[in-house]
Amino acid sequence: MSKPIVTGLMAYGMSGRIFHAPFISTNPGFTLKAVVERHTKKAAEIYPDIVSYDNVDELLNDGEIELIIVNTPNNTHLEYAIRAMRAGKHVLIEKPAAATSAEVKQLFDLGRELGKHVMVYQNRRYDSGFLSAKEVIESGRLGDLIEVTFRMDRYKMAINVKTFKESKTIPANGLVYDLGPHLIDNAIALFGRPLTFHKTTGIYREGSEVPDYFHYHLTYPNQLNVYLTSGLLIAGETPGFVVNGTLGSFIKNRTDVQEAQLDKGMMPTDPDYGVEPAGNEGQLTTVAIDNKKCTEAVPSLKGDYMHIFDAAYHTIRDNALFPVTEEHIAWQMEMLEA
Repeated sequence: MSKPIVTGLMAYGMSGRIFHAPFISTNPGFTLKAVVERHTKKAAEIYPDIVSYDNVDELLNDGEIELIIVNTPNNTHLEYAIRAMRAGKHVLIEKPAAATSAEVKQLFDLGRELGKHVMVYQNRRYDSGFLSAKEVIESGRLGDLIEVTFRMDRYKMAINVKTFKESKTIPANGLVYDLGPHLIDNAIALFGRPLTFHKTTGIYREGSEVPDYFHYHLTYPNQLNVYLTSGLLIAGETPGFVVNGTLGSFIKNRTDVQEAQLDKGMMPTDPDYGVEPAGNEGQLTTVAIDNKKCTEAVPSLKGDYMHIFDAAYHTIRDNALFPVTEEHIAWQMEMLEA
């Protein structure tokens, strides 16, 4: 392995603490050198050798850093990614990459111009539920697919204190830009660009300015219908993955444990990391030639967000194609801003 990629985090809120620092610090391909902490300095409690800068300028002026993780509010992604690339850094950008298709094109065009890699962090490709559904689909046991439904639901009546998510005057706001990138990327990762799509949104929380519900209907060749739904006022438990085909069905709840484990301090190197407890298996029902149904539990595959950091390493060091491609993000943005 070549020398580790020296990395800096633009923020150490929930995203930096849970989704980035644990992986950069435990992956031998990286060195977690610095973070921006504008107010409270907390990173050193877990990473005693980390450098805590007071602002983005100090981080970007660190000549040792090769990779910047842009995990700031959605509406700042474009500006900070551009500044990082002009400072000579590769960038790994939190979803959504930017607010519009034009902005995303600007990022990738600048990356090519400067010889810097632009990568977008789509960690939900490595949830245990998605990986399990993907394996069942690719096994062919369901026959020709008819309908696929992916959901990510919450029950949160209160307006989020993070203004960038709730203000209609700030670009890339609302649930569409918050959870939409995850679900759309899941569909694109499996099936590519849809032939057509229809988008429905709604506002249901009292005092909300931005959509807190969305539903997409995507159509694909061979009459495949894909439905992507998310709402902030869904009180009941809804399956995260439902796949119906001509020979059977697969149903699984969204029970990936990684976020909860990381929030409690578990590191990705722990043997139990990403392993769902017994009882959360998906249910596969198939129909035999005599029309008898057989239902079996499908063990959940291990979830592991480390895969996206391994991919980033090989993209930077070996010029390998990052799995979340520029085309994937372009198709995603087309659906987000429709």
